[in-house]
Amino acid sequence: MAKIIGIIVVFASVLGGYILSHGKVGALIQPFEVLIIGGAALGAFLQANPGSTTMIVFKKSLKMFGTRFTHGFYLEVLRLLYEILNKSRREGMMAIEADIEDAAASPIFSKYPGILKDDRMTAYICDYLRIMSSGNMAPHELEGLFDMELASMKEELEHPAHAVNRIADGLPGFGIVAAVLGIVVTMAMLGEAEQAALGQHVGAALVGTFLGILAAYGFFGPLAVSLEHDAREELNVFESIKACLVASASGMPPSLAVEFGRKTLFPAHRPSFSELEQAVRGS
Repeated sequence: MAKIIGIIVVFASVLGGYILSHGKVGALIQPFEVLIIGGAALGAFLQANPGSTTMIVFKKSLKMFGTRFTHGFYLEVLRLLYEILNKSRREGMMAIEADIEDAAASPIFSKYPGILKDDRMTAYICDYLRIMSSGNMAPHELEGLFDMELASMKEELEHPAHAVNRIADGLPGFGIVAAVLGIVVTMAMLGEAEQAALGQHVGAALVGTFLGILAAYGFFGPLAVSLEHDAREELNVFESIKACLVASASGMPPSLAVEFGRKTLFPAHRPSFSELEQAVRGS
């Protein structure tokens, strides 16, 4: 909701100020300027990034108005980890072999469809439970392996934000390109067109600069920051899972292991101690 309000405020402030100063909205409608700026920005983005990044940015941009990393989602992750660790502690690590080999058919994982839908997170949990079940890795070695994977994951998760940020940085320049082309058209008309027509073309050229700057700082810059926040929150969940599993590998009981994970989460949506205790008792 806050993001929608932010977009409305940007539009209302810019257009409201322009209209109140007796500007005509029709003068800002310049489809060819939009074509130059938008097309050039898209082409530059496609040149700079692999095809997979384009799809990721598109999908994440559509989801920027909401987030799955909520208080409830964090609680679900901790409950799942508690259940799986509690089962392994009571019945032995071999008892969870069926759960981690086919998570979709697991009675435990099936309780948490939000997590099961995330293939990366499901594979991450199952892979490390497999390693733990082998019993051949010390806790500090397991933590080192986690850290290496999280480092590479951080780079991957942050790439979409960096890609959009670079386009945001380039949009004012594309706005200038559109403006220069507009001036070229205007100069070619000197001596042939009336003053009013020349004025319209000069105005259209200036609108190109305006659109490039507005798009950069009003929309694409904030989108890049939003994608960066999303990447940090996703990485934070993986760090929480790491804390739980390393604590369990160190000999902590499940109820204490998930507390390690809870403490790792960002405070904004972190469940309280009593909420987590109630949730795991319900499990």
